Amino acid sequence: MLRAVIFDFDGVIADSEMLHLRSFNRIFAPFGVKISTPDYYKKYLGLTDYDCLKEVCQTHQLGLDEEAISQLVDKKNLIFEDVARTENKIIDGVPEFLEMLRENDVTMAICSGALQTEIQLILQQANLLSFFEIIVSAEQVAKGKPDPEGFQLTLKKLNNERENRIRAKQCIVIEDSHWGLDAAGAADMHSIAVTNSYDAEQLASAEKIVSQLNELKIEDLYSICD
Repeated sequence: MLRAVIFDFDGVIADSEMLHLRSFNRIFAPFGVKISTPDYYKKYLGLTDYDCLKEVCQTHQLGLDEEAISQLVDKKNLIFEDVARTENKIIDGVPEFLEMLRENDVTMAICSGALQTEIQLILQQANLLSFFEIIVSAEQVAKGKPDPEGFQLTLKKLNNERENRIRAKQCIVIEDSHWGLDAAGAADMHSIAVTNSYDAEQLASAEKIVSQLNELKIEDLYSICD
């Protein structure tokens, strides 16, 4: 029985991955480092901002400690917010899909490696914030995807004030990366992948793969959870 749909954010709801990449590269420019687009999609897309910055710093031997990396995360967040105010875009098919879920009384939540301020800014600008009961963001978890901590915390928060508790198998996770799909599987949740960031072959662990969310009908979701 379907009770909840949990969305990743970047690459699933918002077409914002290139905005993140540009923001990271502005942070790394003073160090003479630039992340290429192929490397970003291959190595870093599924990571939290902190984990991405940490790995790049280690790869290029920048010698930055945890405090310095955290300061870079804050700077990157400010750059991203500035860019997102004028350039963010909701992915085609998302508003229609959210409306379909609302009409069928399906609970919606977000579990993302992005920061809370980034997620809320884009959702507010698109008038979509009210669709989501819970938002779990990068700063709320110790381990990012592919660790299942974020999805487990999302479910815990959804159940905080529910007598009829939602079970993991009553949730469908929607992701655009193998990191997210691995995390959903580890959390014992169902999964659907959208090919916004990677091709279908790289998302083969999902139970269903689509190119746009509005391809899905409510019956498709019910069948996955039956």
